[in-house]
Amino acid sequence: MKFGSRGTWAIAASFIVAFMLTALPLPDWAVSWRPAWVALVLAYWCLALPQRVGVVIAWIVGLLLDVMHGSLLGQHAFGLATIAYFIVIYHQQIRVYPLFRQALVIGSLIFIYSSSMLLIYNLLGSMHYGYDYLLAAITSALLWPWIFVVLRDFRRKTSVA
Repeated sequence: MKFGSRGTWAIAASFIVAFMLTALPLPDWAVSWRPAWVALVLAYWCLALPQRVGVVIAWIVGLLLDVMHGSLLGQHAFGLATIAYFIVIYHQQIRVYPLFRQALVIGSLIFIYSSSMLLIYNLLGSMHYGYDYLLAAITSALLWPWIFVVLRDFRRKTSVA
């Protein structure tokens, strides 16, 4: 992502909103169901503009997410870079899928991301999460069609190319 190019502010703004939604406090019963907002926004931009948003941007955003969560530096960066890698490699195939199938693919990738975060958290012993931590993949998959439509319209209105 070139910071001098057109539309960079729109991409950055969408990530800022995703970070704000991630930091939003939720009741205890809803924490497990919190969608992976940053991963969803990253998935959209990797799918829409794979030449501008890819593994390096995912790594940088993941490091910022690590700092925000106070987790092991590189933990979220690794997970988000993995999601970005698979989406950038297969973006042409994923683009032609209907939104329902895209939601299944994105949900599966977020499940893998959440599983790796759960494994690292529990192996390090810093925080112990149960398997309900993986429920975020379900809510992320359910929200994908709306995220896709909202970000696509936002991209079109701001002329991000």
